[in-house]
Amino acid sequence: MFYPCSCKMPSLVAVATMPSSPLKRASFPSRLSSPCSTSPPYRLSRFRVRCTYAEANVEEGFNSATIDVLADIKTERVVVLGGNGFVGTAICKAAVSKGIEVISVNRSGRPPYSYSWMDQVTWMPGDVFYLNWDEVLVGATAVVSSIGGFGNEEYMKRINGEATIVAVNAAKDFGIRKFIFISAHDYNLPSFVLQSGYFTGKRKAESEVLSKYPNSGIVLRPGLIYGKRKVDGFEIPLDLFGKPWEKLLYATENFTKPLSSLPASDILLAPPISVDDVAFAVINAVTDDDMFGVFTIQQIKEAAAKVRV
Repeated sequence: MFYPCSCKMPSLVAVATMPSSPLKRASFPSRLSSPCSTSPPYRLSRFRVRCTYAEANVEEGFNSATIDVLADIKTERVVVLGGNGFVGTAICKAAVSKGIEVISVNRSGRPPYSYSWMDQVTWMPGDVFYLNWDEVLVGATAVVSSIGGFGNEEYMKRINGEATIVAVNAAKDFGIRKFIFISAHDYNLPSFVLQSGYFTGKRKAESEVLSKYPNSGIVLRPGLIYGKRKVDGFEIPLDLFGKPWEKLLYATENFTKPLSSLPASDILLAPPISVDDVAFAVINAVTDDDMFGVFTIQQIKEAAAKVRV
């Protein structure tokens, strides 16, 4: 028979098998580690315990029953910075679908709209520059930064670069083993455009991730990201343009590839990518310790395909 039990924390499956035996007393581990321990997090997936039991006042020679114990304990705890934005929300949703515990941190907390999966996310309001990182990062196995935006030069440098740099250093000091950053495609644009706060901020953040996490830092460089984006209660179907354009570019890449060397051609020839592909590439990065470094648009799609069902 099965006795399921669930614990809300990173996930593990335990199976205990008890053969027949005249013993009267069960033997179990005396202590289980707390999921909120501040010691370095680790993964457990499946283990087997062989033990026997018998109820009190049972005569010697009584054959005890076999019990299988199935424990569902989550093995990953991910902090998503900017988790209620367009990309951040998709990451949170994908993580929940894979049984990963999610903490979203952003200035406004939970999104104003609601879906059932959102109840499985811990929504924490807060500004990355003023966070109490000891509260945010406890028990985390990875941090994902989807922070970014447009505005004046100073704002773009701050939001696209400095915010993630602050988070990288906090995560590193806390002992978080993996950091994932959503950056931007390396467009072949004129230098004066690439010197804008948006791109210089992104590249500085990339450098910080890769220097502090040389063997476990991941930088994703998507191009135009499409999907159904919610803005002020309205849904903008970016996929109506992005998805057909993506299919067209991949179908004609043998003809368009020679044009990629032309200045600024990436504006039209860099394939758009689904927000879900970006999200599942993040999930792959969280769960695969062999994944690190900089990932292009095509590599993001390949990473997503490994975990997307």
